[in-house]
Amino acid sequence: MLDALFDLVEDYGLPAAVRGDQPGLRLRSRPRHKLSEPARAVDAASDEEVLALLKACRNARDRFIVLALWRIGNRRGELTGIRLEDVHFVPDATRLGCRVLGEHLHVRRRANPNGATAKSRRSRAVPADWFVVQAHDQYMLERSACPQARHGDFLLVNLFREPLGAPMRPKALNELLAGLSRRAGLARAIHPHQLRHSMATNVAAAGGTLDEIRELLGHAAITSSQVYLHPSPDRLREAVDRVELPRVISGGVPL
Repeated sequence: MLDALFDLVEDYGLPAAVRGDQPGLRLRSRPRHKLSEPARAVDAASDEEVLALLKACRNARDRFIVLALWRIGNRRGELTGIRLEDVHFVPDATRLGCRVLGEHLHVRRRANPNGATAKSRRSRAVPADWFVVQAHDQYMLERSACPQARHGDFLLVNLFREPLGAPMRPKALNELLAGLSRRAGLARAIHPHQLRHSMATNVAAAGGTLDEIRELLGHAAITSSQVYLHPSPDRLREAVDRVELPRVISGGVPL
């Protein structure tokens, strides 16, 4: 039984404190098999929770923040670090010196005074859908009504607390979502990263591939994106139901 469970190997890989003072190599037992811990389920905000957050919003800026986190999948440090020049919400951005087609925004790593930073050193362009673009346009009208914000370079700025016009801090997004969660009567406080998880989970459920998820989220390693490919029981059922039933079986006998 022990031979099936353990190998005899040399002890040179052990720390000196474990090997002791005796010279030369000795043998030790090493388990042949290791239990692998199952991957934890992604803690994503449900669509119902997101809709409740949107209903609890009282201004255009907060609605844009919720939609951007949910539909674009930015990290909080990425979203609060975006400058106006990074937002290309136009069908053709060639006049802006950008060759990326369709509405999108650029995520770039910079040193920002509000402490916001992009985790990845590699810049990326993330597509934006109609919901995000419409929410952005409404927010910009609200932003332009604040004199202190008109000359600011950051996309997200303080509009309802001092110092007005200053770039929002990454922590402010946590505070905002916590307040919206309470106002919406949710059983838990939603965090920015849970909205990011929700975006990736929805992309995977819609048939998004691993390389697409990796690029959208800005993951350095593709293994970081694999967690979103774990299908739910409903998706497994749909996968089986999509397989067409053959009209005849072997031998020409009709079903």
